[in-house]
Amino acid sequence: MDRKITNVMALLDELLHRYPVLTDTEESICRAYKLMKDAYENGGKLLIAGNGGSAADSEHIVGELMKGFVLPRKLSPEMSAKLVAQNEKLGKPLAEKLQGGLPAIALDGHIALTTAFANDADPQMGFAQQLLGYGTEKDVFLGISTSGNSRNILYAAVTAKAKGMKVIGLTGKKDSQLSEIADVTVQVPETETYKIQELHLPVYHCWCRMLEEYFFGD
Repeated sequence: MDRKITNVMALLDELLHRYPVLTDTEESICRAYKLMKDAYENGGKLLIAGNGGSAADSEHIVGELMKGFVLPRKLSPEMSAKLVAQNEKLGKPLAEKLQGGLPAIALDGHIALTTAFANDADPQMGFAQQLLGYGTEKDVFLGISTSGNSRNILYAAVTAKAKGMKVIGLTGKKDSQLSEIADVTVQVPETETYKIQELHLPVYHCWCRMLEEYFFGD
């Protein structure tokens, strides 16, 4: 097996060792990772949405993907040279401090857009409107919903599929409408909201580490 793939899969093994309760989700976690990895390899991005604590999780994921998480992610010599060539004085510190990023957008933070759309059209369709505008067939939509039945996440998932995007669901134990729509759904084995959210964090941290290792590891 390729060393890079071996290193990536070792991170999943570590997750399951630390959280054996997630053992039954191994296949779905791996399938979701591959959808995100393929999207990034093809020039796509990750679009993420959730409500409440899941909105905070969406922002958290973006923070881990768009900058260094565990690895330093130094810029390539080519990119560093381009920055310096553009402006030597400003380019040098940029080349030293900027970090490689994996493009990801949390859809909860665009207040002017979402409040305008909520006022003009339908507050439940705000995420769907953003996916209609941002999404391309190269992209992946990650919908986080502890119940899997949040109406605005379902509208977003349907819109993403109509745009040709892959859809990942991150939910609780119970089957849901989101699991029927998504290409893959990770259903962590809890039914109470806060307990579901407690298991969502190690899952998405593992995804972020796996992606970072694949794209920025040795």
